[in-house]
Amino acid sequence: MNALHPNIPHPDAPRLEPLHLRRAGTSLLIDFATGEPAVLHWGADLGPGLPDLSLLADPVAASSLDIPVTLGLLPQPSSGWRGRPGLRGNRSGQGFSARLRVTSVVTAAEDDSPDAVVTQTDPDLGITVATEITLNDGGLLQIRHRLTNDGADSYQVEELAAVLPVGRAAVEILDLTGRWCREAHPQRLPMRQGTWVRSGRHGRTGHDSSLLLAAGSPGFGNRYGQVWAVHLGWSGNHESFVETIGDGRSVIGASELLGSAEITLAAGASYETPWLFAAYSGAGLDGISDAFYAWFRDRPHHPGARSGKPRPVVLNVWEAVYFDHRLPALLELAESAAALGVERYVLDDGWFRGRRNDQAGLGDWYVDDQLWPDGLTPLIDAVTGHGMEFGLWVEPEMINEDSDLARAHPDWIAGPGRPAAADTAGHASPGRLPERWRHQQVLDLVNPEAWQYIFDRLDALLSEHRISYLKWDQNRDLTEMGHDGSPSVHAQTLAVYRLLDELRKAHPDVEIESCSSGGARVDLGILERTDRVWASDCNDALERQSIQRWTEVVVPPELVGAHVGPTTSHTTARTHDLSFRAITAMFGHFGLEWDVRQLDGAERSELAAAITLYKDYRTLLHSGRMVRTDEPDPSLMLHGVVSHDGSEALFALVSVATSYAEVPGRIPLPGLRPDQNYRVEVVYPTPGSGHTFTQVHPPAWLSSGVDASGRFLAESGLSMPVLNPEHGLLLSVRASGTGVPSSAEDAGRRV
Repeated sequence: MNALHPNIPHPDAPRLEPLHLRRAGTSLLIDFATGEPAVLHWGADLGPGLPDLSLLADPVAASSLDIPVTLGLLPQPSSGWRGRPGLRGNRSGQGFSARLRVTSVVTAAEDDSPDAVVTQTDPDLGITVATEITLNDGGLLQIRHRLTNDGADSYQVEELAAVLPVGRAAVEILDLTGRWCREAHPQRLPMRQGTWVRSGRHGRTGHDSSLLLAAGSPGFGNRYGQVWAVHLGWSGNHESFVETIGDGRSVIGASELLGSAEITLAAGASYETPWLFAAYSGAGLDGISDAFYAWFRDRPHHPGARSGKPRPVVLNVWEAVYFDHRLPALLELAESAAALGVERYVLDDGWFRGRRNDQAGLGDWYVDDQLWPDGLTPLIDAVTGHGMEFGLWVEPEMINEDSDLARAHPDWIAGPGRPAAADTAGHASPGRLPERWRHQQVLDLVNPEAWQYIFDRLDALLSEHRISYLKWDQNRDLTEMGHDGSPSVHAQTLAVYRLLDELRKAHPDVEIESCSSGGARVDLGILERTDRVWASDCNDALERQSIQRWTEVVVPPELVGAHVGPTTSHTTARTHDLSFRAITAMFGHFGLEWDVRQLDGAERSELAAAITLYKDYRTLLHSGRMVRTDEPDPSLMLHGVVSHDGSEALFALVSVATSYAEVPGRIPLPGLRPDQNYRVEVVYPTPGSGHTFTQVHPPAWLSSGVDASGRFLAESGLSMPVLNPEHGLLLSVRASGTGVPSSAEDAGRRV
């Protein structure tokens, strides 16, 4: 490096060629001319040829540094970056400003290797940062850093962020927020000079977690506009941000949010960040979904990838029996569910020792022999005898103070203080505890003995019983999360990951659902280790329309549990027709959370037909492209799934409120092949079926179907009926001339 100007390389230094990654319409361009990995472009594909990048350096502004300021993979104040730095750390208050320079760039030698590993060092400060970069075949970019302490004394990491530039077209921010039973709701704001920061301090992902943070061109929507979006694959504390600095450049990024001195590296030790997942789309948010879905479905452990098994119809007994675990009722429920076509039966909370309500028993993971004198075997035998899988609810990360485990090991409860000395009975006190949340505390899985106890109990349950599925719950924020007096959200998160990883190694055929008071832990960190998420504890179909729509911008529907609840919702007291509830659940991993023993003949027949309809379409729903219209009427929503070859689609038109217009007019069906002819038919609820889902007279095609080209359907659309509020309509679209069944032949696919 030039001694006077550290951003200008020494003339004798070896020149590294620019790194240009291109896939699926996206380019990432990094130049090394200044000695830093300068990210010149992330966005639309730049094509195979590059100009002379040395001619494209930014000019030097008045009253500024005498050289152009580099935006590196880790933006640094030592290079003149005046925005949020990529690295903050120190050595006992010294060495606060790093000057990292590239020492090597290694490109992929094997298919399972990162596309590139860029290594930077600061020999004076004594740190090395290696950055892994992969641009996946579907266009999803992955970045993570690994910082190693090369010095002799400790180095404290305060923040290590992954940061990317966004294009000048980006003028608007979109993120998500929410609360319990109202997760994943969008909010927008204009980009201005300064920083927009979303912080999650829940110790888990959080009900108000953004899931994605996006910047885009003016008014970007589902099907139009440029969008740059990021997601941090981490289940602990985190922070994401969009920033525009004074020179006009804008960046987007995220990092783990670390507690005080939470990461202090001894000599030779390393800290690795979570993966940052980033996607660019020139065609709106649907393009962002394409990139994430392609990544999910390309994983070797994606549900069904090894077995080829479709996503089974689930019955969870919670809203049918709650804590009332009586075997005769549960056996009746199993028989009734099997007759409807249910394929997986899940016994929820209340089966273990001392668990008669939510105030006791967590931690005592033994079958309660008072409730179950013969164990779970009679129920499991009945369930599997009906041809269904058996699943079980657990909450291994939590503990009730009223439990045998807490009485035996009070020091296993996580908190802000150091465990006090043992009492006369040999029991150590955990010191001051955090406030209770739902009558429970957090089990300190950083403690190796506590971790081993939980692993052993779950391993025993899975070894001793025919359990195919765990509903893994986590029902509180980790406030004041500490181990031995130090903050431990980071270590607790890794301990949970290790617990899941080891259980999956021991029981590779058991599926695990991530539930966290509903949708409080939906992220790609937990989804690397689980097979689906529970998007919300709310089964109200109206609430679920928004919750599922926005969760599924990132997470494909086969990983999002979506259940038909009772006629009147447990959480909102709203009442909805079965058709609206079933259509809503169709666009996810379909299930029931309802006492189906009580259904009358007509309702039971309709539910059985809806389950058959889901089974008919689930291969399409769980493999195709998600498409969403940019419907200007806020009372209407249209979304669907289109097969990748364009031969088949399933759309849902949903009325979420009363409209300002007398009639909805023509609504487009997007995503089809323009020059292909299609047959469009209503499959649920069908005209004449007795449902009062429309007002006055619907358009004629509703009862007979209609033939039209993909171009006509996308550009002109079809006249839609005036739906009653909180009702829906399911439309089947099939390419003509490909063995399309007649109306009579297709009757089995209509409800």
